[in-house]
Amino acid sequence: MIVLYIIITLATFAFMEGVTWFTHKYIMHGFLWVLHEDHHHPSKGQVFQKNDSFFFIFATPSILLFFFGVNPTLNFMFFIGLGILFYGIAYFLVHDVFIHQRFTWLSNVKHPYFLGLRRAHGSHHTGGQCFGMLLVPRRFIKEAKNNTLLLE
Repeated sequence: MIVLYIIITLATFAFMEGVTWFTHKYIMHGFLWVLHEDHHHPSKGQVFQKNDSFFFIFATPSILLFFFGVNPTLNFMFFIGLGILFYGIAYFLVHDVFIHQRFTWLSNVKHPYFLGLRRAHGSHHTGGQCFGMLLVPRRFIKEAKNNTLLLE
């Protein structure tokens, strides 16, 4: 049973990349642009953005799945909630900490994948089409790798 729960958690984590792409493209850049706009046009010195509301919006299904995943006994819903939570943590660390440097915890990362991820997200902010988070088009990783080699 534990193997099934691990598979459910990992599959949910992977599925969340698609959910992120879809919600970012069609919801955040659609009818909820009013919450997302300040992320693309931030004010200087602003600690919180309306865009931060999405943390609560996306945490809600995870919290509900945790609740129903232990009532009346532990079941698969708990592990779906866990996969969502793990993706949320990864999203926070990658997007807010690494890419946008809202905290300086990961400021010295030089791996080509992460630098490519930062490039892809930067292209999104300048009109690009990268709406996902962890799956990065190879060309951005290749560009980052070439730049890293040039700097050595």
